[in-house]
Amino acid sequence: MYKPLPLDAIALQQPVPVNVWDPKGVLLLRKGEVIHSEQHRGLLMLHGPVVLDADWKAWSYSYTTQLDRMVRDDAPINRIAGLTQAHAPEVPNAPAREEMGPVEFWTDLHASLGTLLHQGASAPQFIERIDRIATRVRDRWRAAPDSCFLVLVQLLFDARMGYSTTHALLSGGLCALVSPHTDLSPTEQGVLLRAALTMNIGMTHAHDAMARQTGPLSVVQRETVQEHPLRSVAVLGQLGVTDPLWLQLVAEQHERSDGGGYPAGTCTTGVAQRLLQIADVYVARLSPREGRGGFLSQQVARELFMGSDQRPDPLGALFVKHVGFYPPGSYVRLANGEVAVVARRGAKANAPQVFAIVGRQGMPLGEPTLRDTQDPAFEIKAGLTPSDVRVVVNVTRLLSRL
Repeated sequence: MYKPLPLDAIALQQPVPVNVWDPKGVLLLRKGEVIHSEQHRGLLMLHGPVVLDADWKAWSYSYTTQLDRMVRDDAPINRIAGLTQAHAPEVPNAPAREEMGPVEFWTDLHASLGTLLHQGASAPQFIERIDRIATRVRDRWRAAPDSCFLVLVQLLFDARMGYSTTHALLSGGLCALVSPHTDLSPTEQGVLLRAALTMNIGMTHAHDAMARQTGPLSVVQRETVQEHPLRSVAVLGQLGVTDPLWLQLVAEQHERSDGGGYPAGTCTTGVAQRLLQIADVYVARLSPREGRGGFLSQQVARELFMGSDQRPDPLGALFVKHVGFYPPGSYVRLANGEVAVVARRGAKANAPQVFAIVGRQGMPLGEPTLRDTQDPAFEIKAGLTPSDVRVVVNVTRLLSRL
């Protein structure tokens, strides 16, 4: 059933193409995650890492296929010699993404986008690959937004997942969800989504590292943050992106309407620019970091609703209308004392449907119980951060009960 994995052959920061387990079936690395350091590699090796036999065969097939292609294309011998199974392309013969369940779909897409973002300026067939990813993101969000929310917000709370990639997928999904309700054309909506997926490509590795960091940013890291919009534009240009709106959105992702943003202090008022900024800020503030637990979703929603000048912001209000105060995947405490995970947005922004996962006595419930928070007995009394909740949520199980 399992095959030993030569984990020492996988480069640091290289997304693994398959799930990695220990011999007892405990998941060590999800497909698409990376080995952060030699210390991390050593800890994983202590567990005797293995992969499923089917995954091993598919991985081996991808390696031999790539090797055969390089030989037939008369590739330089140093390139052929440098190809190892650990650097083989994505595992083929997987089920079509559209046929996968929500958790499998997003984990698989996370791996694909993560590989692309980490490859950066060296990514082959970039335009074609990002177009495929953007299409799947758009279609899945518009077909089943609540399940997308539930899976991606939970991935955002999972420190094992590459933060920069999760941030990109959730930001892009939010843009895909809200943009059809603006006056942006379908073409502009598509460009906005691609900009959201790629806006941090100029600092993907640094973005992941900063999310895991407990202390303040160094001087070099602050410079990286300040410069990353222009670095991302430069990388996209190297990859063949010529669309002026795409490049403008990435360049202006941190500019503000009052000129107080960076890196150029440009005044930005366009709907696409502002929607990208709102999605970016929302995801960044919602996500827990090593140095903090994440902001409460209703707090972030209220800030977006009011705007930076403390006046109602129509675009912020539109965003909150479609996202809600408590997005699926976030945690709340109910009037009866239970702790719950939000499962589905409700007719009202402050009254979603939730699954109770911890009883009023503080003990995990054997079976999650669906609650309607419009019922006064189960109304939401407070939002909770991931650090407030000690229960591991089985997202697949929750989705099967909706």
